[in-house]
Amino acid sequence: MPKMKTHSSAKKRFKVTAKGRVKAKAAFTSHMMMNKPKKMKRKARALGVMSDVEERKVLRNFLPYARKRKSKPYAKKTEGEK
Repeated sequence: MPKMKTHSSAKKRFKVTAKGRVKAKAAFTSHMMMNKPKKMKRKARALGVMSDVEERKVLRNFLPYARKRKSKPYAKKTEGEK
């Protein structure tokens, strides 16, 4: 099976955190800023964490190698095992 390619624009637009969440910059920040309230501009400065549904779409379709694998919970050892 060939390797999957990462979407080039997604590499530039999204960051994946250590826990596997996706961070992205807010929209509506490029032009006509004088018509937008100060509060909106201030909130749009920071990177925000995407919702679960949107996050799943980005990871599945655009960043296939950034997905975290779900780790299996450790099995409890009985007294007989070391």
